[in-house]
Amino acid sequence: MTQLEHIETIEKRLWSSADNLRANSNYASNEYFLPVMGLIFLRHAYSRYLQVKPDIEASLPSRGGQTRPLTREDFSSKSAIYLKPEAQFDTLVSLRDSDDRAQAVIQAMEAIEADYDTLKGILPKSEYQELDNDVLGSLLRTFNDPALKKATGDIFGRIYEYFLTQFANQSAHDGGEFFTPVSIVQMIVNVIEPDHGTVIDPACGSGGMFVQSAHFIEKLHKNPQEVATFYGQEKNPTTIRLAKMNLAVHGLEGNIQKGITYYEDQHELCGKADFVMANPPFNVDDVDAEKIRNDPRLPFGLPSVNKKGAVSNGNYLWISYFYSYLNPTGRAGFVMSSQASSAGGQEVEVRRKLVESGDVDVMIAIRSNFFYTRSVPCELWFFNRNKPAQLKDKVLMLDARNVFRKVTRKIYDFSPEQLANLTAIIWLHRGEQQRFLARVESYLQTTLDEAQQSIPAIENFISALDGLTDKLDTIDEETRQAIDLFKTDRKSFENSITGQSNAWAKAPRDNAGLLQSAKELEPLAETSRDLLKQIDQLYKFVEKHARDSNERGLNRLLNELDDLRKQAVEQLKQVHYTFKQAHWLQERFPEAQLRDVEGLVKLVDIEEIKANDWSLTPGRYVGVAPEPENEDFDFEETLRDIHIELKGLNEEAAMLAERIQKNFEELGV
Repeated sequence: MTQLEHIETIEKRLWSSADNLRANSNYASNEYFLPVMGLIFLRHAYSRYLQVKPDIEASLPSRGGQTRPLTREDFSSKSAIYLKPEAQFDTLVSLRDSDDRAQAVIQAMEAIEADYDTLKGILPKSEYQELDNDVLGSLLRTFNDPALKKATGDIFGRIYEYFLTQFANQSAHDGGEFFTPVSIVQMIVNVIEPDHGTVIDPACGSGGMFVQSAHFIEKLHKNPQEVATFYGQEKNPTTIRLAKMNLAVHGLEGNIQKGITYYEDQHELCGKADFVMANPPFNVDDVDAEKIRNDPRLPFGLPSVNKKGAVSNGNYLWISYFYSYLNPTGRAGFVMSSQASSAGGQEVEVRRKLVESGDVDVMIAIRSNFFYTRSVPCELWFFNRNKPAQLKDKVLMLDARNVFRKVTRKIYDFSPEQLANLTAIIWLHRGEQQRFLARVESYLQTTLDEAQQSIPAIENFISALDGLTDKLDTIDEETRQAIDLFKTDRKSFENSITGQSNAWAKAPRDNAGLLQSAKELEPLAETSRDLLKQIDQLYKFVEKHARDSNERGLNRLLNELDDLRKQAVEQLKQVHYTFKQAHWLQERFPEAQLRDVEGLVKLVDIEEIKANDWSLTPGRYVGVAPEPENEDFDFEETLRDIHIELKGLNEEAAMLAERIQKNFEELGV
């Protein structure tokens, strides 16, 4: 979480710099959107270029002592784009004040478009001529922040998405319809596993579905461009440009066409897609029913039509479209308003036909605050046209509203482990027990690995602790005993790691073996938590003595001890945290078989769905999760949530105070 908090600081600094364009250019917020996004594109592309370049150069063939030059194909195979020197971000940042920065940026864009036909006419160019040379230089330097240069590709993806969101908040686009949080997209990808063939998103926005699909394919050690073809449709021309830029920066190409999906089907892929994934606009109520009455993409008929001849709510149009695009073995996953799963009127009839088709596979409820621009809850729908016979009349209801991580006061997401655990439930639903067991095994292995890595971190803390206490003139008996006890416990912890590692190496990897291994590892995980509490307590004891002492030079030693304390504590936290993930899965599914879990998951048959008015709302079936017992209360996590809440409130208070001050100044007060 510290990485996320750190990147938030960077994001806000970048946004503040970009937002200054309102005061230093002739552009309104919706006009400087593309120039700023173009610079982020160049920065992001260059970071990915630098990330993959060493591996490419190491594998280049040489003849006669000469290594062949880098090519576009080299970078495409690594999901990046080739950048000529004039298109590299360092070249632009190093320009002198006397140089024409706008022209240099335009030349950079032209160099990229010359190598990539799919980007011709897409990248912003002429827009930079309206920017002051100094303002453009300031922007380039801001986007060249040292922290950004060291950031990973995932961090850059988050920054890219953050800017999309901020511009959406400035009404640069239609309420953020084009943006879907990465966490939700990853959940969709994990369920439908788009690893080949035709992938379509009829409401593709900025192309996030395609990017995450490509990442999934890359993890299978395949080239996305060779095994999958991406098709998108989007009504907003500016958003189409962003989507093509987003794909290109990840070394991808896609066939993205302009069209209003309610009335146009540019790709004509009805019945041909292997995978469909989307986040369509919710609750649209002005679609002309007469224009779409005979659309072949509505196999279950029209939903409710109002007196004006318009579809009362477009949700079930989208649901029907997604179903109709699938081929006989296709899978679909999409985001939908939580209202849709129990909607009344003609929607009930459409939903009945959907359920009776046997192709509704999984329903996942997501709590509110997952979207940056909406606070509403949603649900993820999944179709599978190739469900096994034993599941044909069943739907998996998964209520994930109690599974989340608080990122900021207003934004939640899934941690990587939460995503993995929810995905493991899907594996059990599909009878893929070995994948579930492999997930548990990986958690137990990582628990031991993290414990092993904590040993040097603890030793460094002890060394610094001894160095500081040697400088103190007095140490009370309580502190001395606490130090001795900690050293004894640390030694026992180290011996336990050795013993558990030896036992783990011989343990069977079947479910019974993993259950037994987890039982044996639990004391080790609990000890790690005890040790980190001892470390914090020791630091407080020694800090008090150091503050009371007259010895010189103690502040430096105390700061060093604090840094090492933080490192040791964070490392020990990982031991307990990782073990908790294995425990979460094993406690709920002790036989490594899918079973009903109150408040979480239930496999529901068609008769029960029929008895509930064909509702597909998970919460209606799974029940209410039991209140956790007091011993499960996580004080550290709760304290962190309070800190996030307080931080968010302080930031909002500061922004409000600044706004009030500006209003007073404008009034001449």
